[in-house]
Amino acid sequence: MSSSRSATAGLPAWTLEPGKPAMAHVPRFADAAEAAEWLGSVHAELRTALHRHGAVYLRGLPVRDVEDFAAVRDVLVPRRTPYREKATPRSSYGNDVYSSTDLPPNQPIRMHNENSYTLTFPGLLLFSCLTAPEEGGATPVADCREVLRRIPSPLVERMRSAGWLLTRNYSEHISLDWRTAFAADTRERAEKYCADNLISCEWDASGGLRTRQLRPGIIRHPQTGEEVWFNHMAFWNSWSLDEEIREALLDEFGPDGLPFETGLGDGVPLTRDELDAINAAYEGATVREAWQPGDVLLVDNVLATHGRDPFRGDRRIVVAMGDPVDLAGCRPTVPPAPGEERAA
Repeated sequence: MSSSRSATAGLPAWTLEPGKPAMAHVPRFADAAEAAEWLGSVHAELRTALHRHGAVYLRGLPVRDVEDFAAVRDVLVPRRTPYREKATPRSSYGNDVYSSTDLPPNQPIRMHNENSYTLTFPGLLLFSCLTAPEEGGATPVADCREVLRRIPSPLVERMRSAGWLLTRNYSEHISLDWRTAFAADTRERAEKYCADNLISCEWDASGGLRTRQLRPGIIRHPQTGEEVWFNHMAFWNSWSLDEEIREALLDEFGPDGLPFETGLGDGVPLTRDELDAINAAYEGATVREAWQPGDVLLVDNVLATHGRDPFRGDRRIVVAMGDPVDLAGCRPTVPPAPGEERAA
């Protein structure tokens, strides 16, 4: 197909295979600028497909570097969203383009919705592969509507009525420090952010910070109205850690000093079996595709979770976030609050 025909072609049919995300093999384009023009012409079709599938792959785009990716991003995700309440290290490449994560390659990243603990979060995530790993390293996704259907009803009802509680301890030793997490250079600025965002906070004698926040774990998509499981509870619960790592952290810091801990807002601790049931629901809904250079993955952050598989070899996946969504517009089943209000 010539480039002039490519620029006016419609969206190809989606390929749907068991265990894999919806994928479209796009027409051939001369460069990223021509691809961006085409993406603009099929934008409405893409959003319809995204609402249906939660996440969609586009294969064959001429995305070779950060500048190409930014050109595609400006069409697909024109309204940008900052990375708030940072939790994991990532590199900035400028122009609101980041590495997907800088965590070591042997560490898997469990399924989660980006910034599910903030009052405003990205509605869209855009990933692209600049360098594919030799082995592993997929960015798996799972439909949050399906995850909700798979979770045992007693846990769903507890989440629906009580929400989930996040406790974080900020340290320069085992997690991001509070200055990085809150983009604050003074205690007063960190405290103001917490007050403005319904987060309780307290300082310890060594200058460390502990925060707690209650958030709804079940919300509705702002456009489709569909109910979804939307939270970081399993990702950051200590039962999800490797057993040896969990025991080492508990021995070193105690149950109140872990960098992350979660629970339901009713104050009743989750059991290992309950966390296993939630993780099984994610796994049952998860699909994945091995990255190829130039691949683009568009994720509706409310309808789908994402994670990362361990990998070997060089891997360069870039990400951009946008289309900000206010939690208040998602009909949360529990109002957000500082953690101490509902922790008992």
